[in-house]
Amino acid sequence: MEKPRMSKVMLPAGEPGVALEVVVARPTRPGPYPVMVFNHGSTGSGQSPVLFRRTVSPAVISGYFTARGWMVAFPQRRGRGKSGGCYAEGLAADGSGYSCEAEVALAGFERAVEDLDAVMRGLSQWPDIDPGRMVTGGVSRGGILAIAFAGMRPGLFRGAVNFNGGWLGRACPALEQVNPMLFARGAGGAHETLWLHGTQDQYYRITHCRSNFEAFRAAGGQGRFFALKAGHAALFKPALWQPHMDHYLETVVPE
Repeated sequence: MEKPRMSKVMLPAGEPGVALEVVVARPTRPGPYPVMVFNHGSTGSGQSPVLFRRTVSPAVISGYFTARGWMVAFPQRRGRGKSGGCYAEGLAADGSGYSCEAEVALAGFERAVEDLDAVMRGLSQWPDIDPGRMVTGGVSRGGILAIAFAGMRPGLFRGAVNFNGGWLGRACPALEQVNPMLFARGAGGAHETLWLHGTQDQYYRITHCRSNFEAFRAAGGQGRFFALKAGHAALFKPALWQPHMDHYLETVVPE
């Protein structure tokens, strides 16, 4: 398998004077390309600022999509990777990590939406993308962001893929309020979604994940849910999800 062509670009954020790092993987053939915009998750407890500055661009995703002729964009939201600005996606004011307060968590989510809006404004100017064949996806916090954002911006994406998504983990009682509410925001539009959840996830019980999916469906969303025999790191076990992804892409973005 040929290695993808990797590059990094900086795109203007909505915040003045701040730029967002985007890692880009392209196939070797020329474009225009269908595009996967893949969103990173949190940093576990949120107590290690060193992790904030790690650029996240999983090779398992870049390799899978570029082998099929797709471009992959990995945006790093404010304060993450080499992106400027402060990382403020729901961190507690006392420095103890991610807050369990619903109000704080939801403010962090809105900040993430602002960053993804900025990234999409920048990507829309690139001549080698096919704007009619874009999908978004993500893992953990990036998974719920992908589902919600696609519904909040109907017509922008052909689909959305969620790997073990959620905004608050099971250590926070407010997850039963916050997570289904955010997933339901993704129900706008007519796009299909793919939900891939591990049955041994340390952050989200599979029953909670299924209830999030049902809240999404009840709000009018369309998609399929698959329970994988894995934990939160299901993303890194492509043998478990590749058949589902293959079928999904053939359905939502046919050749």
